[in-house]
Amino acid sequence: MYMENYCTSNFTEQQDNHCGCRYYHPCRFPKPSIYSPSMEYTVSVPINLAKSLEGKYFVGYADNLTFGKGTSAWARLYNPPNSGVNLHVTVWTVTDISESPFRAQIWFNAVPPGTPQDSQLVTPANLALYPIPTPKVRLQYASTVTGEPTGGIKAFVRRGQPETTLVDDEQGKFIFPPGGSFLIFLSNPEAPDITAGGRIAFGWWEEPIVCER
Repeated sequence: MYMENYCTSNFTEQQDNHCGCRYYHPCRFPKPSIYSPSMEYTVSVPINLAKSLEGKYFVGYADNLTFGKGTSAWARLYNPPNSGVNLHVTVWTVTDISESPFRAQIWFNAVPPGTPQDSQLVTPANLALYPIPTPKVRLQYASTVTGEPTGGIKAFVRRGQPETTLVDDEQGKFIFPPGGSFLIFLSNPEAPDITAGGRIAFGWWEEPIVCER
């Protein structure tokens, strides 16, 4: 009752106000204005966001990889010899392996067995640019191959259990010039009689090579 009497005694009519609203007089909203901020801001932009804004960041994956019973599968980021860019690997994941324990070997600049296929499941991270950026690096894969990678360097090995995900954020520190590659090689030597399958995904950026004269 008090609030009803207060409103009746203090706000007896409605009218259009400076803010464009229809409100009891006087309007309690501040008068709109355009002003300059009184503070200056310093913003630290993560490197992956910066490269995405520049149109250099890409993501993609190889799906339905199968291995086991004496065979392996792999996926890699391959930087063609004439790409004109350096490949920076930022993140990789191995997922959806549900049948058996598995081993993931990470190789630098190795030649994998089998016939490479190019994955079409690749996209730039920044879709607000026009034209849409096109990657120079190729995401390739192969399933049910025999043999081991040759040449290059076996950088490290990770092992995983069924229903687990392997993921590593490299933050762009693995860098490959034209002709180089970053390879993930899957096998299940702990359960050689079981057929397994999974998916390998990558995030990377491509830095143009500038030749100074």
